[in-house]
Amino acid sequence: MSGAAPQGDATFRAAIAIVLMHEGGLVDDPDDAGGLTNMGITLRDHPALGADGIRNLTREDAIAIYWTDWWVRYRFGQLPASIAGKVFDLAVNVGAGTAVAGLQRAVNALGHHLVVDGAIGAQTCQAALGCDPRALHAAFAAQMAAHYRAIVAAHPADAKFLAGWLARAAA
Repeated sequence: MSGAAPQGDATFRAAIAIVLMHEGGLVDDPDDAGGLTNMGITLRDHPALGADGIRNLTREDAIAIYWTDWWVRYRFGQLPASIAGKVFDLAVNVGAGTAVAGLQRAVNALGHHLVVDGAIGAQTCQAALGCDPRALHAAFAAQMAAHYRAIVAAHPADAKFLAGWLARAAA
């Protein structure tokens, strides 16, 4: 694979370590909508890899995918470093648009007035930069916890994942 992250991006390096810790290794839980997954990389989202490619994915390949398909594509690196890794981590779990919308709602809860569109742009970055980092982290964690609870309310079978999701939101 190509597109490995530059070694100088300290924010990405810290963020990817957390993502890989939370995502773990190979999983094929029939109750998980992601299906066959390795280090958070799903066959559903990467069908060109095939099942064997997912099973045999190396850490370096996973990092390269996260760099290109997530960090760069969704512009997480444009966010303040104090929140970028957290948004990235939860985006891997719930989707980029959902996580960024959660960030935007958190920023709004702290007195800003962003349009909640689920996209990282100049206004989202500037507003996030204007927030106290600890308050923003807490507000974002609360937004994402509410999102996870709403998933379980709509799909009770997902309750088995709730404790882990809430722990990840709070981490």
